[in-house]
Amino acid sequence: MTFTFADGRTISINASAPEITLPNPAGGFTVDKMQWFKVEAKTANASGATYKWLVNDQEVSSTIDLFYVFANAGTYNVEFRAKNGVGESSKNFTLTVAEKTYLNRITRVFDFFPAPGQFINTLPAATAADTDETMRAKAETALTTGSMVSLGGFGGYVQFGFDHTIVNKDGADFVVLGNAFTDWSEPGIVMVSYDANGNGIADDEWFEIAGSEHNKPTTIKNYEITYYKPETEPANANEPNYIRWTDNQGQTGYLAKNQFHRQSFYPLWKGNTVTLKGTFLKSNIYDKSGTGTNWANPAYEWGYTDNWANTDARGYIDISWAVNAKGESVKLKGIDFIKVYNSNRAEGGWLGEVSTEVSGFKDLNLP
Repeated sequence: MTFTFADGRTISINASAPEITLPNPAGGFTVDKMQWFKVEAKTANASGATYKWLVNDQEVSSTIDLFYVFANAGTYNVEFRAKNGVGESSKNFTLTVAEKTYLNRITRVFDFFPAPGQFINTLPAATAADTDETMRAKAETALTTGSMVSLGGFGGYVQFGFDHTIVNKDGADFVVLGNAFTDWSEPGIVMVSYDANGNGIADDEWFEIAGSEHNKPTTIKNYEITYYKPETEPANANEPNYIRWTDNQGQTGYLAKNQFHRQSFYPLWKGNTVTLKGTFLKSNIYDKSGTGTNWANPAYEWGYTDNWANTDARGYIDISWAVNAKGESVKLKGIDFIKVYNSNRAEGGWLGEVSTEVSGFKDLNLP
């Protein structure tokens, strides 16, 4: 409807409720459980409209398109509502969510980028002939067959995914497996992401799982460290000034060499420097003996991997703990990708550096 004023100005006002058009797929609406379901709605007369999607009469979204994941097979009633200043319209359809069996483990590694450390070039094995791609493939082989990879010192990371979406249910949702044991944790920060663009690649926005240390005054956000490749390997099997590092806090130091690991600690397939970024957590490491013979690194309270034993519920992760880059809580329906990186820059004498290890994954919502 159009109104014309005496001075010639005109304004248009919607005189009817929004008109809704939904796709009409052959065979009806179907999706496998634990896979993203997307519907793109079209509307007319929708200026200033608000939207609402309901599944079995419960609101699940307030956007014009539906992007949702179903944890369980079954038949669902899905309704879309659009409302403007004149009225509200709605359309609904029946959705069939099919049963499907999934692997409860990592099925793909997208990136493997360790920092220097005592297990680097051995977990997995590497040579100077390797490349980023061959090492990604080696890490994928390890993590899909029950073996372990080491992330080295602070910032070293691995990114991986699954054959299904990890659904955000009430309580803990997953655990990333490591090799922590009593009084010795090597905590890794967990990042999560979902396949928003639908390309199956871990190139979407990342969200940090904000664990117990996230807001402590000793935690440094946006920490950055650069490691420098040594010109030669040291003759001394216990060389304290081995791999030099600098950080964006104005500090510098060295990663020490120890006699138990004779290979190069610097990733052989990388260049002359390695720069890594993330959230820095103050380590709990200390010398119980006072003589450098008995080191301990007690676990953080919750929210990290390789922090508690794999069967300890304090190591389980709830997707609802995720925050965005501004530190704001986000409500994720599910996740498709995980990134783990070492949160510490610490050494325990003869035990060497604190280095997060990853040995697998378990979706706590699968049997």
